[in-house]
Amino acid sequence: MKIVSIDSLEHPSLAPYARLTEAQLRNRLHPGEGLFICESAKVIRVALAAGMQPVSFLAERKYIDTQVRALAEPFPDLPVYTAERPVLAALTGYELSRGVLCAMRRPPERGVGEVCRGARRVAVLDSVVNSENTGAIFRAAAALGIDALLLTRTCCDPLNRRACRVSMGTVFQLPWTWLDHYDQLADLGFSTVALALTDRSVPIDHPSLRASDRLAIIMGTEGDGLPDTLLRRCDHVARIPMHRHVDSLNVAAAAAVAFYVLTQ
Repeated sequence: MKIVSIDSLEHPSLAPYARLTEAQLRNRLHPGEGLFICESAKVIRVALAAGMQPVSFLAERKYIDTQVRALAEPFPDLPVYTAERPVLAALTGYELSRGVLCAMRRPPERGVGEVCRGARRVAVLDSVVNSENTGAIFRAAAALGIDALLLTRTCCDPLNRRACRVSMGTVFQLPWTWLDHYDQLADLGFSTVALALTDRSVPIDHPSLRASDRLAIIMGTEGDGLPDTLLRRCDHVARIPMHRHVDSLNVAAAAAVAFYVLTQ
């Protein structure tokens, strides 16, 4: 391993970890140069297995042998920056990294048709902005049989550091991409069902939904849900039956219920 000891986070090569914002990491003007930060040995291992390209590692010194060596040895030319905890404690959120971070290159953006090829059940996130909800939805989608996940451009980036961690690496296993126009779903032969409380909402286990050959399950932002204009153009609107006068679930919890029912 190419171990580089540091005594300050001001080292120029540490900018992706310590100083660049999520927007700067994405580098929209030059997407091929975009980066993301992967956190924890388990998530980094999943990312590497999925073909993500590492740029460097950052780890507390005591984790070099126990966690970092197995990850970094296949990449002997990449630097492994390391320091004691007092130095790294200055890095916001470092306490959550479980010992190791890895800067990786963003993969090329994929087309909707490519991601949805052969898919029968896809999830669509519309303006879901919370990184923890995004990560949890990815994890549920991967675990419960969703074939692909699409996000509007107003959503949280799935490669956001916290979203990656909460997803337990499933953002690297489940095909996903950005959805620019809902017409793309109809063009690919998908029926659409929106999760919302309206007068036309049917129970989530309604036979018409389960019988659909290709179904896109659409979920909206944490606060306002889906706009009326979108609800009117969806083929179906569905609700999860509630008890004790509870009107709704957190979007990640609702997604898990809908995925389980509609993939059976």
